[in-house]
Amino acid sequence: MKIIEMQNTYINKIKQINKNGKYAVLTMGCQLNENDSEKIAGMLEASGYTKTDDLSQANVIVFNTCCVRENAEDRLFGKLGEVKKYKENNGAIIAIGGCMMQEKHIVNKLKQSYPFVDIVFGPHTMQDFPKDLYNSLVENKKIEDILDIDGNIIEGMPIVRNDSIKASVAIMNGCNNFCTYCIVPYVRGRERSRAPQDIYDECLDLAKKGYKEITLLGQNVNSYLVSEMKQLDENSFEDKKQKDNETSNVELNQEIINLKVKKENSEEVEVNSFAKLLRLINTIDGIERIRFISPHPKDFTDDVIEAIRDCDKVCNLIHLPLQSGSTNVLKAMNRKYTKEQYLNLVEKIKSKIPNVQFSTDIIVGFPGETEEDFEDTLDVVKKVRYEQIFMFIYSRRVGTVADKMENQIDEKIKHERFNRLKSLAEKIIEEGNKKYVGTVQKVLVEGKSKTNDKIYTGRTETNKVVNFEGNNDLIGKVIPLKIISEHMWYLKGKLF
Repeated sequence: MKIIEMQNTYINKIKQINKNGKYAVLTMGCQLNENDSEKIAGMLEASGYTKTDDLSQANVIVFNTCCVRENAEDRLFGKLGEVKKYKENNGAIIAIGGCMMQEKHIVNKLKQSYPFVDIVFGPHTMQDFPKDLYNSLVENKKIEDILDIDGNIIEGMPIVRNDSIKASVAIMNGCNNFCTYCIVPYVRGRERSRAPQDIYDECLDLAKKGYKEITLLGQNVNSYLVSEMKQLDENSFEDKKQKDNETSNVELNQEIINLKVKKENSEEVEVNSFAKLLRLINTIDGIERIRFISPHPKDFTDDVIEAIRDCDKVCNLIHLPLQSGSTNVLKAMNRKYTKEQYLNLVEKIKSKIPNVQFSTDIIVGFPGETEEDFEDTLDVVKKVRYEQIFMFIYSRRVGTVADKMENQIDEKIKHERFNRLKSLAEKIIEEGNKKYVGTVQKVLVEGKSKTNDKIYTGRTETNKVVNFEGNNDLIGKVIPLKIISEHMWYLKGKLF
């Protein structure tokens, strides 16, 4: 609470000197970044700023960065070149936050090539942004606010949602997996779970505000509370050896992660796993859909599968990152499962959850990937027949194990393989879309089409876009639509 009190102190100080200021937040990255950007926007609006999409009118411009792929750096530096004139013409404060700021070589480049940047802050110090902004405004000095240690979970920060129907809720930060291609554990730190009561309260508040769909976020959501439970178990073992010590470390840890959740009806339940968290959120009235990203195949336990099966609000589209279909490549990636184990998991899930569908992530051209390895990836795609595939060409990230591997793949080969995967994926998606025609699908209506104000759009439980003719009264509702035709990237529906 002291952190939030300090945050509020600086928010109030900014409000006293802010004269109808405007802000813009540019998000470059994943849904966790987007969730962080909503909190940055919340702090700015609490400080009296109003949002603008016109960068030339913004008094504060914030970049919230991602460092998963190389093109994120190119995008950032390109946009910085663009906003430099706003700094020169209007005196706009330029701030850069997010994961990329945890990379020393990036911060050094900013100092050398972009000295007009006012504030640099990392994901572990985001809660201090009002203080950094105030000091930059008042003292006109450069601020570098970065921690190289794991950050804490901060509750109670203001937030401005980008959507009024769907919302994301972060349930944990950090990652313990250290996949060899990934920089996330180095910039986000180790896994830290939010207390289940805080997650429940946030979801309950969203339901009362009319939100219909919740997406639970984390680098590895199905390891929610795993680290904390392990710590509690270890402390419990120590307590057995010290029976005379009644005040155990377990009690101290439970103050940090209180496993007891008091529900709105005063019922108290224990939540000590991701599966139990799913079951808890499923009981909240008003929430009609629950999604989650991203799980790790190695941690996809039976209790999670059973929770998805039993919870009527949890969508039957499971995002199950593959990354590669080759056991050899998976080992080099440090993914901790084989091709066979992945396919066995898919079959287990299919056997327990009727009509389940899958989406996935795949990296093409990882160091050492042979033609045979790539064929294994295509083989998995053919067998699973994903609803969606997020495909990426491997890009080297400074500071990762894979960046130092000598057997890097030629760019031409990477792109040739990527195009083959893309062709296969599109063929499977096109074939899969045909099975929807003639069926009735429950669609959450999100609003009007961006290209035609007479057409409304929504999504099925399996995240398929459906366009149809409707009216404003349907926005925010889950309605049945008959699918009358299929197209590559959307389905066409009809009210009946």
